[in-house]
Amino acid sequence: MKKPWQIATLAFLALSIFVLIHSFTYPYKDRLGPGPGFFPFWMSIITGLLSLGLFLQLTFAKSENGESKSFLPNREGAIRIIFILASLGFVLVFLNPLGFRLSLLLFLFFLPLALGVRNWVVLPIVAVAGSFGVFHVFYYWLKLPLPIGILGI
Repeated sequence: MKKPWQIATLAFLALSIFVLIHSFTYPYKDRLGPGPGFFPFWMSIITGLLSLGLFLQLTFAKSENGESKSFLPNREGAIRIIFILASLGFVLVFLNPLGFRLSLLLFLFFLPLALGVRNWVVLPIVAVAGSFGVFHVFYYWLKLPLPIGILGI
């Protein structure tokens, strides 16, 4: 079970090095503050360090006897993965017609519900705050264009 996780961590380490090298082609700062190279630079550093730390932890940790033999998910895990991918596909398809706020509201409400979250107080609060709050921050404060949708909401 150790070997697939080590391969995955090394793949993420290689990906973070690739992104780090390419982040140098963008300016780190511009006249307004952080430039287009700021985010990929720091995300590649963080991803690389976490990947390296996990690789070292996996390599030098003692193997447990009750360790699972399969790297692949069981049936329940596979169904969850398929549902997550399908819900991301829904957001991708309906982002422009419904707009950012409604697409993300449906995503943030139904995905945790399908994954087993049953807190009926927190679930709608997170969905509304996540969809409308993120839209407000990016659209009004950061002045980034996001899809409004045909409803204009």
